Order: sequence, then C-alpha cells, then structure tokens
Amino acid sequence: MRKKVMIGSVAVGGGEKVKIQSMTTCKTSDIEKCAAQTNALAAAGCEIIRYAVLDEDDARAIKTLKTKVFLPIVADIHFSPRLAVLAVENGADKLRINPGNIGGEKEIALVADCVKAHHIPVRVGANTGSIEKQFLARYGKSAQALAESALYNAAILEKHGVSDIVLSVKASDVPLTVDAYSMLPSLCDYPLHVGVTEAGSKADGVIKSAVGIGSLLLRGIGDTIRVSLTDDSIEEVYAAKRILRACGLDKDYIEVVSCPTCGRCRWNSMALAEKVKNFVAPSKKRGKVAVMGCVVNGPGEAKDADLGIAGGDGYCLIFKNGEPYKKVGVQEAEKEFLAELAAFIGEE
Repeated sequence: MRKKVMIGSVAVGGGEKVKIQSMTTCKTSDIEKCAAQTNALAAAGCEIIRYAVLDEDDARAIKTLKTKVFLPIVADIHFSPRLAVLAVENGADKLRINPGNIGGEKEIALVADCVKAHHIPVRVGANTGSIEKQFLARYGKSAQALAESALYNAAILEKHGVSDIVLSVKASDVPLTVDAYSMLPSLCDYPLHVGVTEAGSKADGVIKSAVGIGSLLLRGIGDTIRVSLTDDSIEEVYAAKRILRACGLDKDYIEVVSCPTCGRCRWNSMALAEKVKNFVAPSKKRGKVAVMGCVVNGPGEAKDADLGIAGGDGYCLIFKNGEPYKKVGVQEAEKEFLAELAAFIGEE
C-alpha cells in the first residue's frame, strides 16, 4: 500500500480514494480571476488545485488566495528554489518541483528545509521534456529514465529529512507513460500522481488520458489524477470523473447504459439517451438506468437496471427494479420515462 500524505486536509495514498487534480489557466497573481476559476473547478469536482508560480507576485498571492478558495493549493515551481520557499511561506499546501530544472542537491536541500519546517509534502514531477541529464544520457527518453530521474530527486529529499513525497512520471506518449508508472510500485511506496502530459485538445486528449490513466487505475496504480487538456480546465475535471467511474472507483452517480442503435431500432432512443444523461448528471444518487433501442438486448439490460426502457415496434416497455412495469406508445415514451426518472431520483 502507498504511504498516506496530507495535502492540506485532503489525504492522498494509504488506501484513500483517488483524488482529482486540475490547474488554473490564469496568472496566479490575478487573485480574483484565479479564485473564480478555482471555485468553479471545485464545484465541478476538483479536489486539489495547482497554481503556476512564475514570480514573487504569484508566490505572495497564495496567502490571499487561501482566504478565497477551499481546495488545497499546490505551488508549481520550475527553475527557482527561492520561489518554492516563498510559496510555502505564503501558505502553499504542497510543492511540485521538476527534476530537470530545479537545480542540484544544494537547491533541493533548500526546498527540503522549507517544507520540513512547514510540514507539507513535495511532488517530484518528472516529464519526458525535463529528465535529469545523467539519466537522459544513460537511457535516452525512456520509461527507465523517467522513473530513475524521479526516484533520484526523491532520494535527495529523503536524505535531507523529507518523507512526505509524491511522484509522477508523465509523458505525452501513452505506452511510455504506462511503462514508467508501472516500474514505480516495486521500487517505492510513495503516492503516485498519474496523468498523460500534453495530451492535446479535448477529443484526442480525453482518449489518450482515458487509455493511459484508466489502464493504470485498473491495476491499482494511482492516488491522484489529472487529465491534461488544451481546453477549459473544467473539461479536465469532467473527464477525470468519467475515467474514475469507468474504472469503478466512483460509484456516487447514476450510470446510464444505452445501446449504440442499429437498423433494428424503430424509435429515437438516441435522443432520449442524451436527455437522460443530462437529466441525471447533477444527482449523487447511486443507480443504473438503461435506454435500449430494440428487443435483442434491450429487455435483458433494462431488467438489470433500477429503471429501464426498451423499444419495440410502435411501443416501449418501461422496467422498474428489473421487472416490466408499463407499456407505452413510442410518442409518449420520452415523457413517461422522464417522469419515472424524476421520481426515481427523488426517492431517498
């Protein structure tokens, strides 16, 4: 089992549920905009927020942001241990440092002394774009280089008395990412922050992230996740939630099962499936709803759901708790089913 690390009041690792992380896209020193983005992400389901710290204004802004947001704050640091110290002194709940550009042991020791004094964790975040030169020379741009680069910097932190460490070894290449993360469980017990970096625009990025993150989560690898998209950060959170649900790690929602439709379908099940998905989205109730197009798999799937509908020739059959409940005409199917769905959601 991974070690447990506290990021503010949020526990990571140690058997805790996988947490969703995202990052703001504005200048951190733009306090009002940064706070608004953070709170919108929190409302969408984000549990840990990361801020880019480019300069002293960004580092000092964290102190004020702590009074305006309620997610634990990770200060994202590159190149400057001095900014890392300043961010921690202004209330950062965790640091993220990059092995390829934070400096040598002297600089890491400076960061270590600061986080020890403030009792906060550090994430050593290795990316293929910033691997330690010695490992890049030895292994090339590879899973081995990523893993060893992260572990080397973690060992320096440990040497200087820091044990609350999180690791990440991200690449934009999915197989390389999966290979690098797969090495770590046998080599360390640090919590792992999992993601496919620079995954791309929404359509491609969600698929790459789902394959990479999902394959790792299904093997029990990963304690926090971020879906990195060239899009609104809220889309990252929505995608992360869907990945957790698909992996069976988030059950506080209503699953909507719907068939792909084919030439056997004689009613507009596709339109109803989309309306049902949107209808149940805000609910935290656990359950399963099925919208099925025809009689081949429809009755079987609908009977396996809390509430289901299966189409026939000119009619639809509504199921409740696995049993046939009501036969309705195709024209009335949507209205009748949404009414039943509203009643189901309202049940406590």
